[in-house]
Amino acid sequence: MSPEMAFQCFLVSRDPAVVSTLDPILRDLSICTDVCRDASKMLEILRQVTTDLLVVDLEDESSMRLLNGVSDPSMWHKPTILAVSATDSAIPGVHVVLHKPVTSESGVRSLTTAYSRMLHNFRKQTRFAMMTSVLATDENNRSLPLIVTNVGAGGVGLATREKLQKGTVLSFQMSLPGLETHVHIQARVLWTRGDGAAGCEFVRVSGFDLQLLHAWLDSHYRIKKPLIPVVWTTSNNS
Repeated sequence: MSPEMAFQCFLVSRDPAVVSTLDPILRDLSICTDVCRDASKMLEILRQVTTDLLVVDLEDESSMRLLNGVSDPSMWHKPTILAVSATDSAIPGVHVVLHKPVTSESGVRSLTTAYSRMLHNFRKQTRFAMMTSVLATDENNRSLPLIVTNVGAGGVGLATREKLQKGTVLSFQMSLPGLETHVHIQARVLWTRGDGAAGCEFVRVSGFDLQLLHAWLDSHYRIKKPLIPVVWTTSNNS
């Protein structure tokens, strides 16, 4: 994500037709794009900087080596990958395939699909800091005083002096800054630290409370809006 809160992309292709077709679509999606014509150099660049989207034109062996390198476990940051391919063969690790010959219509379809996935991942991973005291109960109806330290679409961060076990499901009511109502949450502990911090994923949030939570989160996201309409659904694969 750039300082202007726009998604970032590397477009790897030596084909002027591919670049000239996709580059304006990426601009219309408000995605900051750098064009790289040498796939053999791209992997080293990705070891030093992160990107949200990687568009790779599968022109030769070096582009396939790039895809394999990005899939390596040593690459901690995993961008959304769109491959431009002249074949119908399955491509491991690729999220979206754009078939040649590339047209404006097919480019818009593929890139909006990739954008929707990036947006889903961004919302899933982004947390907003807060400091709200709650009284939670676990499966044994034990009361636990907690502090909610952050919240996102996927879960919450907690701080507590209580001993939490991974897998414990906690139920509590949480207020969101600026809202007069409370949101009822059920969340499972995923990890804990010795300093009392813990991370949780949502297990259940009722329909109305979920709408409130998503509306509150949407009002706090600061993503540069695309000029092309993009439909986002929670069914996107992460």
